[in-house]
Amino acid sequence: MTYQDPFPPPGPYGYRPVPQPPPRSGGVLLLLVMIFGLLAGLVLYRFVGGYLFPGTRATEARAVTPRGDLAGDEKATIELFRGVSPSVVYITTLTQRVNLWTRSVAEIPQGTGSGFVWDDGGDIVTNFHVVRGASGAQVTLNDHETYDAQLVGTAPEYDLAVVRINVPKEKLHPILVGSSHDLQVGQKTFAIGNPFGLDQTLTTGIVSALGRTIKSVTDEPIEEVIQTDAAINPGNSGGPLLDSAGRLIGVNTAIYSPSGSSAGIGFAIPVDTVNRVVPQLVKGGKIERPNPGLLLNDEVSQRLTRRMGVEGVMILGVEPNSPAEAAGLKGAERTRQGIIPGDVIQKVDGKTVKTADDVYRAMEKRGGGGPVKLTILREGQLTEVEVGLGK
Repeated sequence: MTYQDPFPPPGPYGYRPVPQPPPRSGGVLLLLVMIFGLLAGLVLYRFVGGYLFPGTRATEARAVTPRGDLAGDEKATIELFRGVSPSVVYITTLTQRVNLWTRSVAEIPQGTGSGFVWDDGGDIVTNFHVVRGASGAQVTLNDHETYDAQLVGTAPEYDLAVVRINVPKEKLHPILVGSSHDLQVGQKTFAIGNPFGLDQTLTTGIVSALGRTIKSVTDEPIEEVIQTDAAINPGNSGGPLLDSAGRLIGVNTAIYSPSGSSAGIGFAIPVDTVNRVVPQLVKGGKIERPNPGLLLNDEVSQRLTRRMGVEGVMILGVEPNSPAEAAGLKGAERTRQGIIPGDVIQKVDGKTVKTADDVYRAMEKRGGGGPVKLTILREGQLTEVEVGLGK
């Protein structure tokens, strides 16, 4: 037997050719046949399979599948809306337009907003910015009846206003009032209003944060504001923010959104503030500032406290026969040697104050004539003094 070297000798220049296996044309052909057969089968099933294995075509209305009972939270939300929606109103503000040809004056719609029934005397609460600059307003109740409204009072620093309609009290459904000081982040919230003019709209969410501070239309701070992710859009302003018991916990007033539409950050004036301010508006049309008999002036106070290197509001004077005088508070005195500093108010009921407005707003929260507890700096010593608020 002759041995054959599988590696042929190198050719010119040392190149040794590598032996190649014989071609396998039969395997490639088999693979092509299999692919073609698979594609042909798919096409055939696509056009013929429906006839070989026909399904049932619904040529008539389908039978309704029984749903079963609603979930508990769904029932609660439905009942909440049914119970509170009669208290929510639609507000259309009006502006006057003069016809230059006929000299006639007509009132035309200016904007829309929301509000809610406060009492059975026809008082309606809304935002100040809803009625700001309007010559008149109309209120549409839940039964779609519309009534002319008169402005009762405003509190621009809290973005609150009250208008009144003259209707039988049986048509009015005052809203249930809750509290805001005991709210917790994570509680459910419900907003009912008229976004974009679509009346009686319900949105839901949670309390996202507490203790926020926003600016009012007068650029004054509104404190203890509730933040919620319940959708609040233009037209929701003035409508109620509710808890899961259907109680008022805030008045929807603003959204934080570059586009002007809800972005999941809405703000509501806390009901504790509303419940303190609105009765004053109903009674006298404005907020009654407490009058403990203090003379305060930010410009002078800040100049003097800056020299002393302290913070707070210096008392510049005390009215005779006032609660402040009865409490022993001392104002600044001018002498030949200069000014003798008065007491410097640093806290009101434990809340730090830096301006006269801070002092009065903290006193307003007490209400009912006081007294409030002032933390004052006198001759380098801190002391606490209780003072009545007067009328």
